[in-house]
Amino acid sequence: MAKYDFRSPRLFVDAPIAAAQEAALAAEQAHYLRQVMRLSDGAEVIIFNGRDGEWLARLAASGKRGAALRPVEQIRPQPETFGPVYAFAPLKQARLDYMVQKAVEMGASRLSPVLTQFTQVNRMNMDRMRANAIEAAEQCGILALPAIDEPMPFQKWLAQLPKSNAIVFCDEASDEKTSLEELRNVKASDLAVLIGPEGGFSEDERKSLLARENVIRLSLGPRVLRADTAAVAALALVQSVCGDWR
Repeated sequence: MAKYDFRSPRLFVDAPIAAAQEAALAAEQAHYLRQVMRLSDGAEVIIFNGRDGEWLARLAASGKRGAALRPVEQIRPQPETFGPVYAFAPLKQARLDYMVQKAVEMGASRLSPVLTQFTQVNRMNMDRMRANAIEAAEQCGILALPAIDEPMPFQKWLAQLPKSNAIVFCDEASDEKTSLEELRNVKASDLAVLIGPEGGFSEDERKSLLARENVIRLSLGPRVLRADTAAVAALALVQSVCGDWR
């Protein structure tokens, strides 16, 4: 199992990272390191940007009140991204925050909000979604940030998904004892996990899904799960069969 340094501060920086190439920090990041963590010049900070791996850097002054980080050495190279797409009907904000964080922790490579017939939330704060994804990655030693799509209607999402991609859609109305064994030879990166809204999928949406090849209708057990809980359960099952938990 990989060992991570959870004692040093770890930050996402939205800039290229290379040895001796100073990376400026946003004002809130500088405040966090200087005022909250009480770090002085020369303090060690771990940084990543989702592209250039993980680096050990040292804190340095920048301007009157700003701060910058000077990369010293790469600690971990950037891994290839093999996680599944996680598609979901948008939720109310607090539950959406939780779901985004957990999907990142579970290794989703893309987050795709899908507007279904019974979706109750149609507007989303995309900046907040990205901030939650970054926070989860910072706290959990994750190097690859998921891509985040703009919300799109269900039929449009289904049409634009490559035909070669398998879909696991989680349906509380299913009483089938479905096995995921047929996913053993499927790459997680070629798979989409779809979770519906609190009201479930409509019959038209079920028909559209089941008319497509490479679709598995999955029950998540005898209890009805909230959508944010279903995200964790479904991604855990998929990652254990065809993802990076094997």
